[in-house]
Amino acid sequence: MIDKDIRIEDLVEKYPDSIAFLAEKGIRCIRCGEPVWGSLDSAAAEKGFNEKDITKLVEELNRFLKINE
Repeated sequence: MIDKDIRIEDLVEKYPDSIAFLAEKGIRCIRCGEPVWGSLDSAAAEKGFNEKDITKLVEELNRFLKINE
């Protein structure tokens, strides 16, 4: 189970399917070669997500990853 403090690099390395999920949510253009640094929390905040949205994002991502295991 992931949390909002996971580093994007670790998330993508451990769960490659998360790239498509994040792209759908507008989190970084990982496939375009943009440098990937920081936590999921900071990446979401950069895209305008508030704390409530980030909590929901993490919950949805965990469900997504569980389904796609």
